[in-house]
Amino acid sequence: MIKRFFWSVLLGLFLVSGVFSIPAANAATNIVTAARVWPAQDYTRITLEAGKPFVYKMTLLKNPERVVVDIENVDVNPALKSLSEKILGSDPYISQLRVARFKPGTVRLVVDLKTEVKPTMFTLPPAGEYKHRLVLDIYPVKDPLMAMLAERSPAENNSPPPATTADTTAEKTLPKLRMESAVATPAENNKPEAETVKDVPESVNPVAEDQATVPADTPEPAIREEIKNKSLDKDIRQITIAIDAGHGGEDPGARGATGSHEKDITLAIAKKLKAKIDEEPNMRGVLTRDGDYFIPLHGRVVKARKLQADLFVSVHADAFTNPAARGSSVFALSEKGATSASARYLAKKENESDLIGGVSLNVKDPVLARTLLDLSQTATINDSLKLGKAVLGHIGEINTLHKNHVEQAGFAVLKSPDIPSILVETAFISNPEEERKLNDEQYQDKLVSSILSGIKKYFASNPALAKTKLALD
Repeated sequence: MIKRFFWSVLLGLFLVSGVFSIPAANAATNIVTAARVWPAQDYTRITLEAGKPFVYKMTLLKNPERVVVDIENVDVNPALKSLSEKILGSDPYISQLRVARFKPGTVRLVVDLKTEVKPTMFTLPPAGEYKHRLVLDIYPVKDPLMAMLAERSPAENNSPPPATTADTTAEKTLPKLRMESAVATPAENNKPEAETVKDVPESVNPVAEDQATVPADTPEPAIREEIKNKSLDKDIRQITIAIDAGHGGEDPGARGATGSHEKDITLAIAKKLKAKIDEEPNMRGVLTRDGDYFIPLHGRVVKARKLQADLFVSVHADAFTNPAARGSSVFALSEKGATSASARYLAKKENESDLIGGVSLNVKDPVLARTLLDLSQTATINDSLKLGKAVLGHIGEINTLHKNHVEQAGFAVLKSPDIPSILVETAFISNPEEERKLNDEQYQDKLVSSILSGIKKYFASNPALAKTKLALD
C-alpha cells in the first residue's frame, strides 16, 4: 500500500511537472512563420519572420565560400525548410541553402555561395503587416552598377574617344551650332562660361574653325544633316533618365481594391517607360530596380547619382482611405514643408517605405553622406517644378488630375541635390476603376507616352540641355 502510494505520488508529480514544462518550453521557442528569398543582380535578400525577436550569429567562411547563420530558440519547421526550395538556379550569388538542427534549440542555416560576397545581417522590429524579421543581405564584393559603368563605351561615359581624322572633321562642324545654342536666350547667358563651352575641345576655336570648314553659303539644314550623317558625333552627350519603380520586395506598397500590389504596377510602368525612352535617339532610360526586390530610398538616390542621371522619375500608384479618391498627381521636393495636408500625408507614407522594406541602420554609405551634406537644392527644386509641370500637363490629357498643379513635400526619394526629380502618382490604386486602368496595358502605354512627352517638353525649354537638343534636331 505504501509502495503504491509512493509511486502514485511520483507519477502525479511527473505528470504535473510535465504539464507545466510543455508550455514553458513553448514559451521559450520562437516560431518562424514565414521565410522569403528576393534574388536580384544588385543583391539577394533572405528574410525570416517570427512573433519574437531573433537571436543569431553569422559567420563568413572561405574555401568554399559560404555564410553560416546560427539562430537560437527556434526549431526546424515547414517555413524554415521551404527556404531550400526557394533558392533559384538563376540566383547570381547563392548556389544552395541548407537548413538543419545544429543543437537543441538552435537551427543552422548554411548558404553556399557562387562567388565571394559581402553579407550583411540585421533584425527589424514589427512594421506594417510584418512581425519581427531577421534579414540576410548577400551583396557582391564589386558593385554591379559600377562594373557596368566601367564597361560602358567612352561615348556612353560622356568622354570622347581619341580623335581620328573623321572625328576631328565632324567636330569642326559642331562648335558654332553649340555656341549659338549656348547664347540663344538671355536665361542661358547666366550659365557659367565653363558649362556653356564644356563640349568644345580647348584646341579648337569654335568660330574660326567652323568658318574655315563650312562655306559661308552653306544653309543651316545642310549642316544639321551632316551632323546626323556622322552618327550624331561621338562627343554629343546622351541624356540619362533614371526611372524609379516605387516599392518592391519586402515592401509591396499600396494594395488595390481587388488585390493588386503597387510594386507590381510601378515596375510594369517603369519598364514600359524605359523602352519608350530608349527609342529616342539621344536618350536612355535606366531602372533603379528591374525586378521584385527592395531598394532603400537613399539607395535609389545614390544609384541615380552614380549613373550621372539628368532626370529622376519615381513611379507610384497612390492609395487613400476613401476609395472614391481618384486622379493623377506629380510631386517635387519641398524643403519648407508640404504644400497641402494630402501631400504631407503621402510623403509620410512613402517615406515609411524603408521601415516596411527593411534597412540596416548600421550600413554607412559615403556617397549618401555626401548627398545629405549637399544642401544646395534650390536650383534643382526649381528645375524639378518645371519638369513636373510639363509632365502633369500631358498626363492631364489622358486622366483626371487630383490636383492641377505640382505639389511639394519632403519625399526622401527626391532628395538628390543635383538631379531634377519628380514623383508621379499615376492614379489611385485604392479606387476600383483606376485600379483597372493601372492594370490595363493600353492605359499603361498612354501613360508612359504622356510622361515621355512631358520630359521632352522640359528638355525643349531647359537651357542646360538646349545645346544637346539643337545638335540633334
